[in-house]
Amino acid sequence: MNPRTTLITGATQGLGRGLALDLAARGGTVLLHGRDRSRLEHVAAEVRAAAPRSTVRTYLADLADLGQVHAMAARIRAAEPRLDGLINNAVAGGGTEPLKRELSHQGHELRFAVNHLAPYALTRDLLPLLTASAPARVVNVASIGQEALDFDDLMLERDYEGLRAYCKSKLALIMATFHLAAELEGTGVTVNTLHPAHLMDTAGVRAYGLTPVTGIDEGVRPTVRLLIDPDLAATTGRYFDQFTDTRAHAQAYDTEARERLMKLTHALIDQD
Repeated sequence: MNPRTTLITGATQGLGRGLALDLAARGGTVLLHGRDRSRLEHVAAEVRAAAPRSTVRTYLADLADLGQVHAMAARIRAAEPRLDGLINNAVAGGGTEPLKRELSHQGHELRFAVNHLAPYALTRDLLPLLTASAPARVVNVASIGQEALDFDDLMLERDYEGLRAYCKSKLALIMATFHLAAELEGTGVTVNTLHPAHLMDTAGVRAYGLTPVTGIDEGVRPTVRLLIDPDLAATTGRYFDQFTDTRAHAQAYDTEARERLMKLTHALIDQD
């Protein structure tokens, strides 16, 4: 059996760093993504020191720029012989100034861009490598915080608030998970999503002014389970609240809304 290769986005802090340390300790190859070179190299050195038998490689990209997302995917396809797992963990939270509407490099609302467009674009670009490595798994880190999308104001140009934008972007990610899982049925690539833990002790939670109530390990365990548990080998297109297979927001099961979202998503990610 080939040693597992897993890509973790947003690996320089919080849940991503915790996942990197956990998976590296299990052996194989861990690919770490970050947008800050010094922080990325620091975490890579930390992971190598903690798990010297693992292989660690780094990939730099700002996920608020779809051009950089596509370029990173191309580098990964060229450099990596296989990819058994992809954990889309990088996130833009509610922000330190929640009433300030921020934009991505392409001019899209920032939370929608980083939390939905970027992971979907990255996954699509890496599908040739994932399918060639099958069985492979994609795990999208979502949230129990979900709010219905308004297709008349998808980019939240009215009544903007950062946490609302975050919740809407996480529902979009869940809807994309369900869409992609159905598309990939029978390929050996599964796609699932989860709420890892409630208010983990992360920079994003603190930046918004919330008080953390759980440690990072509480989120690491259910996320790693979706990636490696043999009992979940055939499970796809599901949303988990930690370890429990449960229902997401009702809009995630509205096929018309999902198709509308994905049509718009493809138009936006294909512009770059």
